[in-house]
Amino acid sequence: MGTGYITVNVFTGEGAKPIESARVVIMRPDGQLLYETYTNANGLTEPFALTCPDKRYSLDPNSPRVPYSVCDVVVTAEGFLKERIHGVQVFDTQTTILPVYMHPLSAEPGAETEEDIFIPPPAILNPQPWHQEGPENGMPGAGFGRAGGAIPVFLPYDWDGAARNVQQTEISPAYAREVFIPDYITVHLGVPTNTSARNIRVRFPDYIKNVASSEIYATWPHNSLVANIHAIVTFALNRVYTEWYRIQGYNFDITNSTSFDMAYREGGPIFESISRIVDDVFNVYAHRIGFRDPFFTQFCDGNRVQCPGLSQWGTVTLANRGMSPLEILRYYYPRDLILSRTNNIRGITSSFPGTALRLGSRGEDVRRMQNYLNRLRVNFPLIPRINNPNGIFDEETQQAVRVFQRTFNMAQDGVIGPNTWNRISYIYVSVTRLAELDSEGHRVDIGENPPDVTLSQGSRGPNVNLLQFMLNMISAYFDSVPPVIKDSVFDSVTRDSVREFQRTFGLTTDGVVGPTTWAKLYDVYRGIQGNVPVPPDQTVPPHPPGASPPFPGVLRVGSTGENVRLMQQYLNTIRNTYPSIPRIAVDGVFGEETRRAVTAFQQTFSLLVDGVIGPITWAKIIEQYLIASGGTGTGTFPPTPSPGPPFPGTLLRNGSRGDDVRLMQSKLMQLRGRHPSIPFIAVDGIFGPRTQEAVIAFQRAAGLNADGIIGPITWGEIIRQAGELG
Repeated sequence: MGTGYITVNVFTGEGAKPIESARVVIMRPDGQLLYETYTNANGLTEPFALTCPDKRYSLDPNSPRVPYSVCDVVVTAEGFLKERIHGVQVFDTQTTILPVYMHPLSAEPGAETEEDIFIPPPAILNPQPWHQEGPENGMPGAGFGRAGGAIPVFLPYDWDGAARNVQQTEISPAYAREVFIPDYITVHLGVPTNTSARNIRVRFPDYIKNVASSEIYATWPHNSLVANIHAIVTFALNRVYTEWYRIQGYNFDITNSTSFDMAYREGGPIFESISRIVDDVFNVYAHRIGFRDPFFTQFCDGNRVQCPGLSQWGTVTLANRGMSPLEILRYYYPRDLILSRTNNIRGITSSFPGTALRLGSRGEDVRRMQNYLNRLRVNFPLIPRINNPNGIFDEETQQAVRVFQRTFNMAQDGVIGPNTWNRISYIYVSVTRLAELDSEGHRVDIGENPPDVTLSQGSRGPNVNLLQFMLNMISAYFDSVPPVIKDSVFDSVTRDSVREFQRTFGLTTDGVVGPTTWAKLYDVYRGIQGNVPVPPDQTVPPHPPGASPPFPGVLRVGSTGENVRLMQQYLNTIRNTYPSIPRIAVDGVFGEETRRAVTAFQQTFSLLVDGVIGPITWAKIIEQYLIASGGTGTGTFPPTPSPGPPFPGTLLRNGSRGDDVRLMQSKLMQLRGRHPSIPFIAVDGIFGPRTQEAVIAFQRAAGLNADGIIGPITWGEIIRQAGELG
C-alpha cells in the first residue's frame, strides 16, 4: 500500500473569494468518516493522508487494478449550497487538490439546498476508440477522434509532415489571427451536437490543470508529464486559434467529450505535480518551423487505443529513456516541431482602453499603468519610479514608459498604445506569479501603493495590521528583522522590528513608518521572491546520459564554469542563424560580453530581457541550438555536428543566388543515388523552380517539412546525408 494526500480549497462562485471556516468532511465511499476539519482564512484545509494502491500500479499500462483510491468530500458553509463531491481520486506520493466552488442558497421556496458532483475516472483508465469522422457524428467534413484523433481540415500538413491538398479558403481565417492565450475558455459539457449540455467558462490555466489531471496519471515521470501538458495546451490553443467550433455556429471553444476533444471533469480534482508544471508552461505551445499556428497535437492512450499521434503511455517509456519533453514530442510529431512561449495573454488584465495614453492623458487607465510600472521596478530596476501615480500622464510616466519599451525592444515613443499596453500587462502578470510568495498581498490586501499615513508607537488599526503582516513576511527571509505579533497595535516590539528593518536597508532608524520606510517595505516585500533560492531537486529530474542537460541554476554576470562555457558555445552556434546575437569568447566566464549575447537572444525569442539565464532561457537556448546545429531530437545530446559548413544564416529559396546555393545544388546531385525522386538540376548557383523541386523531393524523402526552402534543418540534413556518402 501507499500513501497519498488530499487538501480542499473552498471558494465562492468562480474563485473570486476564499471561504473561511467552511466545514469539510472527508469519508470513504461507504460513508465511514475519515477526517472533519474547517478551512482557514485562505479557504484551505491542511493536507490529510489517505492509504492508496502503490505507485507502481499507475506506471504499468497493463496493471490489473485501479491505481488510486477514492473518497467523498462534503463541504458546508453558512449561506451556501452543501456540496457533495463523490469519487475524488488519491494517488500514492501525490497531493490531490480539490477546488470546491460554493453557490449561494436561493431564497425561493423549495429551492435546492445541496448538490452532488460525481467525478468520473481518468480518461487514461477507459480510453475511447480512435475513429474517422462519419456522418453519424453529425459534423460532416471534419475529422475527429479520441483527443483529436482524426484529421482536421484546417491544417495544411498532416501529423507526419505530408502536405495535404486543402483549399486556401479553409485555412486562411486562422492565418489572419495571432496565437494568444485566452483568459477563459468556454467548455461544452457533452458532444458538440448535444444542445441540452451546459457550457461553462474556465480560466485557461485551470482548464489545462483539470484536463491534464483527467487525462494522465500525476505519478508519471516529470518529462512525460511536461510533454503531455505541452500537447494538451497546444490542442486547446489550436481549437481557439482556428475557431473550430465557433465558425460552425457553436457558442463554445471546445468540448469535454474525448471522442472529439479532451477530458474535462467539472468539479474534478487537480494534482499538485501537474499544477506546478502548468503554472510554468500554460503559455507554451508547439508549432512547426515557419508556421505560427499551434500544431494539431492529436493523441491517445497508446495501449488499448492506437492513433496517428502521441501515445500517452509511450511518453512514460521515452521519459524513462532520458528524452526531454521536446524530444518526446518530436518522436511522435514532425521533427521540425518547436516550442514557443507567447506573450499574448488576453483578458488577464483589463483590455486596452481604445485610445493611446500619452503625455497629458488622465484617468484610471493611466493610474493602472503607473502602478504596474512601479511594480515592475522590483524585477527591472532601471525603470524609474513614478513617485506620484495619480492618474496623470506626466513626464515622469513618459520616461518610465520609454525605459520599459527600451527594455523590451519596442519603439521608444513614450506612448502606451495597444502593443505597449499588452506588454506591460503581460509582464506585470508574469512577474507577480514567479514564486509561491507571488500572492502580492492577496492574503492581506497591501494594494498597489503604500498607505498615505505615518505610523509610530501608539498607532492602531488596519494600517498597523498591514505593517505587521509585511514585517513578519520579511522577517522570514532577513534574520535581522524580528517578527511581531499581528494585533493591529503599534507597540514597542513593532517599533523595534521597524528599527531593525530600517537599519538593515540603510534608512534612518527612528522606528517611525513614514513615506520612505513604507516605500522600502513595499519594495522588499514584493521583491522577496528574488531572494528565495529554488531547491536543487525542484528544477528538473537527474540528467540521464545522452539527454538534454538539465537547468543547473541561474547563470548571470559573475558566474563561471562548464555550464557557462556550454551556453557560450550554444549561443555562438545559434548566431549562425541569428546574426543579431553577438559572437562571444567561449571561456566559461559570464561577463558583460556574454550578458549582451544573452540579452540579444532573449530579445530575438520574445523572452523576458534581463540578461540572465534562468530555466526558461536555458531551455530556449538548448532548443534553438538543436535546430541551428541540425539536431534530430533522437536523444543524443549535444547533436553530432554536421560534417560540413554551418547554415549561412539566410534562408535559401526560389530567387536566391550565390555559392551557398551552388553548394546545396551539388550536394543534392550527390544524393540522387540515394533518393531517385530528386530531379536532375544544374549546379549554377541560381535557385530556380527546378532547384525548388529538388529541395521538396529531398525534404519528402527525409521526412522534413516539404516547403522547398533550405533553412537550418534542411541544410543540416543535406550536409549530413551527403557526408555519409563520402
